[in-house]
Amino acid sequence: MLELLRIRDLALIEDAELEFSRGLNVLTGETGAGKSFIMRAIDFLTGERMGAEMVRPGKDKAVVEALFARPEGDLVLRRELSAETGRSRVFLGDRLGSQETILELRPQLVLHTSQHGQQKLLQPAYQAQVLDGFLPDPGLVAERDAALAELRAIAERRRELEARTAELSKQREFLEYQRAEINRVAPRPGEEEELLAQKEASQGRERTAKALAEAQDILGAESGLGEQLLALARDMEAVSALLPEFEDDRLAVEEFRLRLQALQNRLRRAEADGGEAVDLDGLESRLFELSRLKRKLNKTLDQILALQSEVSENLSFLDSCGLDLKRLDKEEAAAAARLKAALGRLNAARRQAGEKLCRALENELRGLGFSEHARVEFSFEQSEPYPGLVEDRARLLWVPNPGQPPRPLDKIASGGELSRFLLALTSLKSSEDLPTLIFDEVDSGIGGHTLTKVGERLKALSGRQQVLLITHWPQLAGLAERHFQVSKEVEAGATYTRCRRLAGTEITNEIARMAGGNIPS
Repeated sequence: MLELLRIRDLALIEDAELEFSRGLNVLTGETGAGKSFIMRAIDFLTGERMGAEMVRPGKDKAVVEALFARPEGDLVLRRELSAETGRSRVFLGDRLGSQETILELRPQLVLHTSQHGQQKLLQPAYQAQVLDGFLPDPGLVAERDAALAELRAIAERRRELEARTAELSKQREFLEYQRAEINRVAPRPGEEEELLAQKEASQGRERTAKALAEAQDILGAESGLGEQLLALARDMEAVSALLPEFEDDRLAVEEFRLRLQALQNRLRRAEADGGEAVDLDGLESRLFELSRLKRKLNKTLDQILALQSEVSENLSFLDSCGLDLKRLDKEEAAAAARLKAALGRLNAARRQAGEKLCRALENELRGLGFSEHARVEFSFEQSEPYPGLVEDRARLLWVPNPGQPPRPLDKIASGGELSRFLLALTSLKSSEDLPTLIFDEVDSGIGGHTLTKVGERLKALSGRQQVLLITHWPQLAGLAERHFQVSKEVEAGATYTRCRRLAGTEITNEIARMAGGNIPS
């Protein structure tokens, strides 16, 4: 139940606070005073969009707040509309929320009917939606939707598969050429770097071997450094024997000679242990082969290896696409069978629900002043949601007078009749979740005895759940538990919409004004 509504700086409303009661609450006032706009503020609060131009001129933002009493506890909603950006913010209690959250909550909070709702009632798609709302098992529609979604997904995969197949088929010859070229060379990951490293190492070994040979020539050749040092050592031995002061020099020469001899031995061993011989010609040939492949395909070796995988995958795809299409055929047949079964159950349920809904509607309409001979029925037009499968789409028809053929509502229903149709549907639809019912001039186009019947139905509804009603009829206003008057006033060159609760003689005076009579002094 909507207990409290506060509107600030929204269009002509500077600050309005309405405290509603259980039962029937009415809003009255002259045409153009702003009654419907108060209901529009409720729509905005519960998820509808509104433009920045609706913020009162000179204000930064508009704010709509409400307190809903619910079985699980009170719910406070607030929504702000920025004049600068046109964006809004939603708060549930003290927490920031989202528009999607509010839209999910809305059916539990309010059910708003209006003249716009009457026009929706004329649309066959909405009529079909109304009937689906009365199915005993709502899961039937979800089952159909799931099967259709699966079929659409299969069709999309088929389109992608066929498109890719067509594109790759054009490239098959080139793909096979690329595969053959790559397979002929058969490059390995990191092979080029490995070969270059081997080449560099081999070239290094060649330089080292040359240096070893030259060093040994210097040390071991005839009249080389080794022989000369041996002669020098003998000479120093003779000198030191005669001249003792050269003993240290003799020892230094001998030490140097021995060190060179050891070096010569090491050089000889190093030359003998020169490492495994490398086929440099073969290595160069392989590098040339890899280089030629890179030039031919205009790619680096890493890119060629990636291409090899891609080409292999694409050719494998082309080879297996026939099997994939057959698999999709089986999946499609299975999904189509599920859809057929779902449609069979849904079509039968719609016809059964349509019969029950029509009888319930007829009872409601008789209570709203329609003739006891008035009849309502659904016709079912067949459509194909999937080739070869039939779905019944409902359309609401009615026979206002005996002997007439059933006709669509938009062909024969007047505004007053549509109002009562909408009231009757709303009465049936709202019997489960009991949200606040909002009727915006649903009584337009009717009067007399019919108006009395509508008033009785609204009063009966308000005994079950809260009703907010905008009306110009004093007969309906007089039924209210709580009465609000909406008026437009001009102060200091500015226009304001005011809304105040009436009591006592104020209610009597307002009803007299609505009836066109004299207001008691």
